[in-house]
Amino acid sequence: MTLEKLFAPGSVAVIGASRTPGKVGYDILKNLVESGFGGPIVPVNPAGGEILGQKVYKRLADYDQTVDLVVIVLPSQLVLEAAREAVAKGAGGVVVISAGFKEVGDEGRKREKELADIVRRGGARMLGPNCLGLINTATHLNASFAGRMPEPGSIAVFSQSGALCTAMLDMAAQRHLGLSKLVSIGNKADITEVDLLRALADDEDTSVIVGYLEDISSGDHFVKAAERACLKKPVILLKSGTTAAGRKAAASHTGVLAGAETAYGAAFKRSGVCRADTFDALFDYATALDMQPLPRGKRVLIITNAGGPGTMAADAVEKIGLEVAVLDRNTTTALRARLPASASVGNPVDVLGDADPDRYVAALEAAQEDESVDAILVLLTPQAMTKPVETARAIAASLDGSKPVLASFMGGKDVLPGRQELAAAGLPDYESPERAVSALKAMYDYNVWRRRPPRQVTRYPVNRRRVERIISRRQRTGQLQLSEVKSKDILKAYGFHIMDGSLAGSVNEAIEIARFIGFPVAMKIVSPNIIHKTDLGGVRLGLSSAQEVEDAYDLMMLRISKQVPDAVIEGVYVEKMADPGLEVIIGMTRDPQFGPMLMFGLGGIFVEVMKDVTFHLAPITREEAVQMLKSTRSYEMLKGKRGRKEVDIDAIAGSLQRISQLTTDFPQIIELDINPLIVGEIGTVPTAADARMTLAPAKNIPSPR
Repeated sequence: MTLEKLFAPGSVAVIGASRTPGKVGYDILKNLVESGFGGPIVPVNPAGGEILGQKVYKRLADYDQTVDLVVIVLPSQLVLEAAREAVAKGAGGVVVISAGFKEVGDEGRKREKELADIVRRGGARMLGPNCLGLINTATHLNASFAGRMPEPGSIAVFSQSGALCTAMLDMAAQRHLGLSKLVSIGNKADITEVDLLRALADDEDTSVIVGYLEDISSGDHFVKAAERACLKKPVILLKSGTTAAGRKAAASHTGVLAGAETAYGAAFKRSGVCRADTFDALFDYATALDMQPLPRGKRVLIITNAGGPGTMAADAVEKIGLEVAVLDRNTTTALRARLPASASVGNPVDVLGDADPDRYVAALEAAQEDESVDAILVLLTPQAMTKPVETARAIAASLDGSKPVLASFMGGKDVLPGRQELAAAGLPDYESPERAVSALKAMYDYNVWRRRPPRQVTRYPVNRRRVERIISRRQRTGQLQLSEVKSKDILKAYGFHIMDGSLAGSVNEAIEIARFIGFPVAMKIVSPNIIHKTDLGGVRLGLSSAQEVEDAYDLMMLRISKQVPDAVIEGVYVEKMADPGLEVIIGMTRDPQFGPMLMFGLGGIFVEVMKDVTFHLAPITREEAVQMLKSTRSYEMLKGKRGRKEVDIDAIAGSLQRISQLTTDFPQIIELDINPLIVGEIGTVPTAADARMTLAPAKNIPSPR
């Protein structure tokens, strides 16, 4: 079922229309009448009569035609019967403004489910309950109790919060932004953010989608809908409520470091969504993406009439991951010819404090012609001789549309007229250089995402049957924490390199195994009760003789018996020592909404203290795996610095892809760590030196994603 009858109805009924100004039922009817809606408007109120020049019907059934859209504004206990009347009249869309549903407890939740069932059985789609309503400027429809009708435009806004809908409406008016649609989704009993993303992606009146969410109804469907929408137009979302994750205590590093915030970030990154961290950023990004072309690259030119703001902007550009452009020689020559001798023609280009509009135009025109410049930032501070209004008009008139131009007219009262002139001319303006640069970064990231190669997920030849047997046996016996031995068995089945080793049940067995595989060896305690083996003295490395193995075995057993006397000891794993290399950690934790989230980071202090890790949703492509590595602060260490040789980055990417395949194939695995994965120089094979996994109970297996 489409949302056509919601956004473009031929007729609208308001059940609960009121005669009293200030009542929601009055304001909605008033908005419908004053917005210029061209179809029949059908107010419904038991008293009958007339309101705002419209004939009032005592019951919806008294109206002798069908109705496309029905807006219900009644006490919650009367809403269900009104919904039955609406679908009986052939309504294709229902908007339930009324509160008193799942937000008030169990009784409200039951009532909301019954309401949704009534609407679905009637073949209609429902917005709400507990919502503000909706606006469609293209059809002159204002079926909301918002305080104003926005100017027509190309930005569509949806929000889970009705109050934020009105704030967004006010913000859009202040910034001279026209809206195509505004939708309050409320409790999302039927229509969710996924439905809106699908509809707005195909909406010819919308070029940018802006949304505020408190939760996501279906992670899988959201990622697919958002990715499809982002392929057509920018999607900018503000997601709140991610700090109190309330997740269980996790056994793995990956599980500890992940949370709801991380999951949403990974989902947005995968699907191409521009994530706004603040309400201001939501419209900072929307303004730039709606009004300006996307930058071809990350090189930014700064034009300023003061040194300090120029330096601030340059700092912001470098810190956020963009580049301060190096100007072409022809550009600097042209600037010297048109600017005073004391002006700086580097980057930032300082047109001096007494700059008139012509100097700004000269710098802007030269920058637009320079192929080494991808984006332009124009700064203005109010000196005694500054002309903000004239400068704004001159800047706007000189734009050729070849590259994005953003402005920051810094100050208050003196620059306000200039800022208003910029807004009226469709040129994004920001109160500070940092906010302008942040918007440029959002534009750049979105364009990089759009230009990424088609997603091709590699499938490796593996031994699935072996993994199925291990997992099935463990779930049957309730042994959900997999030891290093079993975890490595699974990894080996998926193509990971595992050093020779075996489980010893006695010191003599340990010595025998060590002699067979060859010294030096590592020894590790194996127990379902001991997760962090090193902390308890359960790991010994580099043992080079039978005597060292014997001593290490006896000492390990003594320490463990004292520190964890009740632990079940399965034995000691004796393993050939791996060649030295760089230690990294890769892992997976399964988010209940979005499925397997892969993690990468360097081992040791980088993951333990600095939390220098990155996450991505599975399944993952090679390009996405490499980008995971590049997004860490420690990536330069992989490339080889301070005497180190470069490690095999492709091999790490391949390991991430294998984990992606494993955890996509087996939703029973809810946590996994390889810590460390020892990576050598280019051409060598990484070694999984230690590993652990956690399985879901057999009756609680997540569905594959």
